[in-house]
Amino acid sequence: MSLSDYKVAASFAVSDLDRARGFYEGKLGLSVGIDSGDNVQYRCGEGSVIHVYLSPKHAGKPTATLAGWYVNDVEGVVDELASKGVAFEQYDEGTILTDEKGIATFEGGAKAAYFEDPDGNTLSIAQNPSEHDERVVPADGVSASRVNRMRDVMAGYVERGEVPGVVTLVSRRGKVHVDAIGTKAVGGSDPMRRDTIFRIASMTKPVTATAAMILVEECRLRLDEPVDPLLPELADRKVLRAIDSPLDDTVEANRSITLRDLLTLRLGIGAVMAPPGLYPIQQAMDEAGLAPGFDRPSLAPDEWMKRLGALPLVYQPGERWMYETGSDVLGILISRATGQELDTFLREHIFEPLGMTDTGFHVPADKLERLASCYSTNPETGALELYDDANNSDWSHRPIFESGGGGLVSTVDDYLVFCRMLLDKGKHGGERILSRPSVELMTTDHLTPGQKAEAPVFFGDDSGWGFGTGVITRRDDLSTTPGRFGWAGGYGTSGYSDPEEDMVGILMTQRLTDSPESARVFSDFWTLAYQAIDD
Repeated sequence: MSLSDYKVAASFAVSDLDRARGFYEGKLGLSVGIDSGDNVQYRCGEGSVIHVYLSPKHAGKPTATLAGWYVNDVEGVVDELASKGVAFEQYDEGTILTDEKGIATFEGGAKAAYFEDPDGNTLSIAQNPSEHDERVVPADGVSASRVNRMRDVMAGYVERGEVPGVVTLVSRRGKVHVDAIGTKAVGGSDPMRRDTIFRIASMTKPVTATAAMILVEECRLRLDEPVDPLLPELADRKVLRAIDSPLDDTVEANRSITLRDLLTLRLGIGAVMAPPGLYPIQQAMDEAGLAPGFDRPSLAPDEWMKRLGALPLVYQPGERWMYETGSDVLGILISRATGQELDTFLREHIFEPLGMTDTGFHVPADKLERLASCYSTNPETGALELYDDANNSDWSHRPIFESGGGGLVSTVDDYLVFCRMLLDKGKHGGERILSRPSVELMTTDHLTPGQKAEAPVFFGDDSGWGFGTGVITRRDDLSTTPGRFGWAGGYGTSGYSDPEEDMVGILMTQRLTDSPESARVFSDFWTLAYQAIDD
């Protein structure tokens, strides 16, 4: 046996892992290979790694900085080296606890042993990660070697120029695996980092729906009461006789629009999934500045509502599911019901209680260097073209319209806290944001089979819509666990929570979903997240 047959690794004990992450990921630009919460492995060149672990007891001491070898059989190598006179260190307190041979066993079953050279330099023998993954089921039920497949596939998207960079997060049973690949801008040198800020677009919708349910629980709003008192622009609605009717060919609405209609996107107007300009209502919405799209609304909320109220509904309230518009109306309703800007209410009732310090409707000046640039696809060449430059971003200032349907920016860690809160039935630590019944109501499919069939772009026969969130109803793929809920964002983000697997997955990049090719990174991410389950 010769240690020259094994891969060398460097390892560092640290007293503050968040500070260490900022240094290794932020300043050095290292990419995370394995992240198990209080232990992080960074990938370096030619298969080498740096391992950083939380151990205040050892930080700054001889055991804090060491080099070592990854081996397939720690006990066998220790026995052989001991037979040659190598003395292994004994630790009986703190993070590292050894047996009589000097072998420490960590959470999940990984093993390591420590010894010194003649000059007192600490060396180690540690379990080869790939071997460990095959023999031991980790505590979170996620295989580290299988998670590494995700990095390889995501790196391929970066190398092919399909996205400039990407941050992925998989959390199961409280353990978090994060990876950041590529750069924040095409051709740039600033790497994607765990704390990179992204425009999350329609991943805003579940947040806005949560805010509405907070008001329902306080009896300041009611699900089935008309919204007319707070939104008089929507009173006494007219409805097109048919979708292709002229705007003056209408009938009376059967009933008023309710909060439930807004939450389920069945208020009767929204994105018309047809070629642009095919119907008069599409042209009217576009001319009024109300047509759903990638660009943020350019009108103040009151003017936006005034123009919406001047148009007829496309369908009767409650009749059809139509994307987007209902969530923006919902944001305005929340603002009027509370007498606060939407951003203020979200911050006081959701972001601050959850510690979501990087989430809001714009990026403050002192955080702009963390914002990624956003790209669209050239329809002729397929090349990425700058849509919103982080150095001169539309998100660098407060918007005139705080869009409840798609206006937020966030990070993977901020959004994870929000997802975990819903996964934990409305509770975060000792703070309760929503009751369990409210979360269950939000994450229940409220659409009829006919309504889903009329929106095939969004729903197959395996999914539906709750309150501001998509809901999986039938398994027909690796990731479609019944009860899984969440949504994606049109700027290149996706976030879902899975109660059955106790799992959250989040993908964040910044390429508009404006072509079939741009959606592949989503499907590959979710396949890779679920194939990593190891129990």
